[in-house]
Amino acid sequence: MRARTKFIMGAVLITGSVGYLMASGIKDTGVYFVTPAELAEKVEADPSIYDVGVRMGARVVTGSITRDVASQTITFEVTDGVQTYPVVYRGIAPDTFDDEVDVVVEGRLSLDGTFRATTLLAKCGSRYEAQPAA
Repeated sequence: MRARTKFIMGAVLITGSVGYLMASGIKDTGVYFVTPAELAEKVEADPSIYDVGVRMGARVVTGSITRDVASQTITFEVTDGVQTYPVVYRGIAPDTFDDEVDVVVEGRLSLDGTFRATTLLAKCGSRYEAQPAA
């Protein structure tokens, strides 16, 4: 074999291996982004969704937030206007987390219908936007 052929075969082998590792890593860590209504549809279609990490975007239901300071647990409900899910999050909430704020929660849906969030992100309020000119 010539040196050029060996080099090309080695390059193809390395590129293929790196591509495979990247694809399998993305597959293992990828998380779906759904609304509560889409999550309800997925549960009806495939009950194995309970074991899959999900990222859900919705709005916090007014008056549903309860905080347990001792255990740093926050329970609240999220909705998209069609479906509502109770959420349990353990940790410190962002400063912008409040009633009627848009949130993204990442976690897993338990069999009792409660969303167990491991990550809580709240949308920044309009106070960070420029005021319209008079």
